[in-house]
Amino acid sequence: MYLLLEIAVMSVLKDTGERVIPEVMKPLNGLLLEHMARYHFCAPYVRGRVLDIACGTGYGSQFLAKARKNVITEMFGVDICAKTIDYAIKHYYHPLLKFRTGDALDPDLKTEIGTFDTILSFETMEHVPDDRAFLSRMSDLLNPGGTLVISTPFGEGRGIPCGQEYHYHQLTEAEFVSLFHQPEYGFEDVSFFFQNGVVIESTKRDGVHYPLGLAVCRK
Repeated sequence: MYLLLEIAVMSVLKDTGERVIPEVMKPLNGLLLEHMARYHFCAPYVRGRVLDIACGTGYGSQFLAKARKNVITEMFGVDICAKTIDYAIKHYYHPLLKFRTGDALDPDLKTEIGTFDTILSFETMEHVPDDRAFLSRMSDLLNPGGTLVISTPFGEGRGIPCGQEYHYHQLTEAEFVSLFHQPEYGFEDVSFFFQNGVVIESTKRDGVHYPLGLAVCRK
């Protein structure tokens, strides 16, 4: 039965190595656990009108819609891939949740979907050619007093090929941190966290490698 389900799903969605599809992944799959850890981490920040940009198959959007239903007024899951959004619509319904296609860098996106009190963007920055333009779009979509929670893997630096087929580059930790301190984005407070597997910490421990960074930005 599991094999038949896996074949059916993968006939619809290509396995890129980047996409998380819980239905065909084992419960202890490291990639699945790592992604879910980020959604659990951000749950306390989620309120009001919420955007999950580059939401993928939609499992995380639905999880938060359920977990934070008492403080969410509306939630949008947006992804650039139409097939992925179609999959999300069919598999992850919630009355507070809407899925639609959209490009994070599209200047018309704000006109089409409005602004938000909370924006989540996990593992997205490395997929766009200009991380500064991307962050500017996120700031523009975020309401005053709102919160942006964003994550990305660390690498060799901006403009340097990283060997990942779907990544333009991967920022260094220093580049990631300095990006959010630019005044044009209007963030009044930024907190940084570091992820190793399912563990997300504000202070790095000696001898522990943290391949991913998260920023919690308040406008």
